[in-house]
Amino acid sequence: MLAGRAEERHRDGLDRLPDEPDARQRQLTRVANAAWAAGLSLLMEGRCDEASAWLREAAARYRESFAGAPPGSWGRLIGILKARLLARDWEGVVEDARWSLAQGPAAAESPIGRYAAVLALLVLGEDREAGRLARTLRLEPEERFPPAVADALAGLAVRDPELYAGALARVLTSFEARAREEFLEEVPVADTVAVLEALARQRALAADPSSSLLPA
Repeated sequence: MLAGRAEERHRDGLDRLPDEPDARQRQLTRVANAAWAAGLSLLMEGRCDEASAWLREAAARYRESFAGAPPGSWGRLIGILKARLLARDWEGVVEDARWSLAQGPAAAESPIGRYAAVLALLVLGEDREAGRLARTLRLEPEERFPPAVADALAGLAVRDPELYAGALARVLTSFEARAREEFLEEVPVADTVAVLEALARQRALAADPSSSLLPA
């Protein structure tokens, strides 16, 4: 049901794409969000091939929207990389990671930009540089960036299983404490946990947590 509603929002959004650049980039973001919701919903239902197709669509629309977005719209880079990782689109995520880094998020004052850069660097196996940026995120106050996510990223970068697993558990707890309306498109999935685990598996660090907010 959730997937069907999201797919309908996606179709409707594409049918009403405006030509004016600012309105277009905002509508493309809404279209990407709907595709993301459809993909996550299908992933939770175990329909992995369908989920992958929708998540790849989300990544493509986030990237398309970035060209007309205001400076510092780093959340779209995060959306691209998360969607590719959850789709298990390894070729696509490597290409998008390189493209994302070329947009300059590593030098951003915003922790969200540096978060995007850390994800991209981890995808590319550039763990030393990912660790350096992750350390800057760990210095951010809690209201600017979640400490548990920063710790999990650092654990991945330095391949510290205890640091990673402990931080991942805290990230999952934070998702389980959320109200439904706090999730993007109100699809209750601990997507950050699933993304971190995708990166962890590449480093033999997966903690394999269990939760109703994670795909089986």
